[in-house]
Amino acid sequence: MNRYPDFIGKATVLIVDDTPENLTVMSALLKDQYRTKVATSGERALRIAATVPQPDIVLLDIMMPEMDGYEVCRRLKADAATAAIPVIFLTARSAVEDEQAGFDVGAVDYITKPISPPTVLARVRTHLTLKASADFLRDQNAYLESEVVRRVRQVSTLQDVAIVAMASLAESRDNETGNHLRRTQNYVRVLAYELRKLDKYAPLLGDMTIEMLYKSAPLHDIGKVGIPDSILLKPGKLTDEEFEIMKTHTTIGRDAILAAERQLDEPDSFFALAREIAHYHQEKWDGTGYPEGLRGEQIPVSARLMALADVYDALISSRVYKPPFTQEAAAKVIRAGRGSHFDPDVVDAFTRVEHVFREIAERYLDNAKDVPEGALS
Repeated sequence: MNRYPDFIGKATVLIVDDTPENLTVMSALLKDQYRTKVATSGERALRIAATVPQPDIVLLDIMMPEMDGYEVCRRLKADAATAAIPVIFLTARSAVEDEQAGFDVGAVDYITKPISPPTVLARVRTHLTLKASADFLRDQNAYLESEVVRRVRQVSTLQDVAIVAMASLAESRDNETGNHLRRTQNYVRVLAYELRKLDKYAPLLGDMTIEMLYKSAPLHDIGKVGIPDSILLKPGKLTDEEFEIMKTHTTIGRDAILAAERQLDEPDSFFALAREIAHYHQEKWDGTGYPEGLRGEQIPVSARLMALADVYDALISSRVYKPPFTQEAAAKVIRAGRGSHFDPDVVDAFTRVEHVFREIAERYLDNAKDVPEGALS
């Protein structure tokens, strides 16, 4: 609270009156406590008010030629740069209607002439104190808002780093490349934006949700860290027993993300989506997938999107057990899986944005030397 008297003592008062004698009287009254500026017209007052350093309060006459005080006040309040400057009308007009008109255009006080010096000084000081409080709160709010933005950005950055670290861990054990992760997360985002054009998906796929899907998609195979190399890197077909072990990468991934999620004080939507994708991206629309054999809309939308993106990219990518498909051949496989492997709505969305999938695949080729930094963020 001690800062307010210090501020008030340094405050600048703009006195606006077309009569020089009135300016002289008011300046003499205020000069011992405040810095003063004077204006003999409304236009001059507006220029001074908009010039840095701005006045901290305006004492404004009403009856002036060309532009009266009401109009001056109205313009001050209409301009964001001067709207916070308090205006006190200082006038000989004493009718109730005049006073009401003054408050209607934004004045904080109304003093009639002939003035009482103690009254003027007390009211000027009161409104400067209120302005100092308002300025202090505004500054504090601006600081808090900037701090919230900084902390959110910091948390987001830490989240991105954690995602890259976890996804890279899985990648280091597999024969898939970092560009596979970049491609699939971009496929998922494109599909999600296209799918939400359907009314039933719009509430499920807001901008924030799609962004979290994009960020969490690289974690879809995090569970592969728990699969033995003899199975994970086997160049030939897996035996039935080996395939059963391979299928556990979905539950291993779910459990790993769930363990991280439990460290939080409250549920986090990002981890929930990452967990869904890791757990259910191998489910199939007709119920023949794993690990739980979910069918149709029992499968979370996030996993339905990831399923198509993952299969498409696996098809067009070279693996130790197969050569890459052409993009045309991969698209045929996707369309053939409509209603069996994949959600029909997701396949239809894919068909509409297939050209974008091709652009993403070409942008993030496995042998590309120029991969933009931060592509996983």
